[in-house]
Amino acid sequence: MALALTILPFLCALAACVRADGGTAGGKARSCADARRFYSGKGFTLNGVPQSEISGEHLRVCPQGYTCCTSAMEETLSNLSRREFEGLVREAGRSIQASLNAQYRSFDTYFLELLDMSESWLEESFVKALGPLYTPNAGVFRDLYSDLRRYFRGTSLNLEEALDEFWMRLLERLLKASDPSLVSDDFLECASKQTETLRPFGDAPRELRVRLVRVLVAARAFVQGLNVAGEVVRKVSQVPLSPECNRAIMKLVYCPHCRGLGSAKPCANYCKNVMKGCLANQADLDAEWQNLIDTMLQVAASFSSEPGMDVVLHAIPVRISEAVLHMQENMEVYTLKVLQACGGRGEEGTQSSVADEPKKGVKSVTALEYKASHTAAVRLEVQVSDVSSKLKEMQLYWIQLPSALCDSKVASGSSSDDNCWNGMAKDRYLPQLMGDGLANQVNNPEVDIDITKPDMTIRQQIMQLKIISNRLKNALDGNDVDFQDTSDDISGSGSGMCSENLCVQSSPPVFGPKLDRPKVDAYSPEEKQVKGGGSPIVPFTFLIAVLIVINLLFRR
Repeated sequence: MALALTILPFLCALAACVRADGGTAGGKARSCADARRFYSGKGFTLNGVPQSEISGEHLRVCPQGYTCCTSAMEETLSNLSRREFEGLVREAGRSIQASLNAQYRSFDTYFLELLDMSESWLEESFVKALGPLYTPNAGVFRDLYSDLRRYFRGTSLNLEEALDEFWMRLLERLLKASDPSLVSDDFLECASKQTETLRPFGDAPRELRVRLVRVLVAARAFVQGLNVAGEVVRKVSQVPLSPECNRAIMKLVYCPHCRGLGSAKPCANYCKNVMKGCLANQADLDAEWQNLIDTMLQVAASFSSEPGMDVVLHAIPVRISEAVLHMQENMEVYTLKVLQACGGRGEEGTQSSVADEPKKGVKSVTALEYKASHTAAVRLEVQVSDVSSKLKEMQLYWIQLPSALCDSKVASGSSSDDNCWNGMAKDRYLPQLMGDGLANQVNNPEVDIDITKPDMTIRQQIMQLKIISNRLKNALDGNDVDFQDTSDDISGSGSGMCSENLCVQSSPPVFGPKLDRPKVDAYSPEEKQVKGGGSPIVPFTFLIAVLIVINLLFRR
């Protein structure tokens, strides 16, 4: 009896504490009006929803104190929390996708416009110079630009082989125009085999290849990088919520309403620990994602390095004109060398047929005045600046996502708030903040994660990031990993990996000393000085002379 009298006050105090959590001081259970209002506001029926708190032994996720939630309500809210959380992750992903897609469309449009302007300038120049003689040969040039577009768009095309094919076709047309008797397939095939030795177009093909391959390879890899990055975000954002994460999200978001604490926001670190646990696999993308962004920033910067991407593409007609002029100047010696190697009429007949053939009149050519456009240079600068800033903004996306989801609309603003929901009650959250990534979730108090079982979909996307990053790094050297040329001679029709310093020197032409003439160089030091103020001005007086020579050549 004495023992009973001793513990009776303690039992009464304990009972009072329990009732204080679930009811009023008078022992009456608290109303569930707020919970009913909330539940109805979510679009659910109030059938079976308690009018006042009930015992919570039936709850599987929320704390099992007095509650306003039945088992059915808990399951309904749990499913709702899963849909809402997955929707938030997808919405965040769509924002990144939209930014990447916008940059993709902008760069794609810009690059194709550069090619269109280059082709239009070539056609305008050659039509004026050649008149009706240009039409039957126009397909050679159009096919070149078509191949450049197809390559940029990702077609399985060997760019260097396409350039070699262009020069071979152009050589055939020029040989036929120079001497119609040189039209047999056997002779033309033999002549094409002599190009590496005789170099009929001089340095122009190599100079064009080195610069054009660098720009095209980098541009194609860059748009592929934007595309792959968007696809990675899309696929990762669709990864479903695990059951353990679903429980944690439900406890974070809706269990307070079951406890009558709907006005209390989750504690900041509590929310972040839940999100870091739920998004642990996604955070493992961070290293390769940042590596990809860093590499894409380097590639973007290379577009405006000397010579700029706009300069290289617009100078294609200049290089072609230079090549044709070189061949015309040395046509007699070149034809003789080819005939000696491939058989034909011999030296005497060749000289008479080529040198003595009467030349026809030259059509009057209107001077072309290409005005350097300040807008073109500024547009390239803006293009690079815009895409770079957007990429930098999303560089930390995967590790910032948990905090982004725990904004002021979801969690309490302070990690030391005593009046926030900590998963059990309205009180301070004491556990430490977890790190990022799967390996750091071993002791996560909120989400039970097996770190030995990573999500395979996300692992596959990490591999995709590695692959495209490697391709971009190769592209910085002008090396397309899809078409690596194993040729040891980088000065021939090789890989395009050689830097300009290594590729500047080449063997002298078989025609002897180089003739004195105005030099066409779209990349001269004088032009580099005005790079920031506009596109460089090519000495087009020389181009006019070249076009006149081409006219002469085709009329022979």
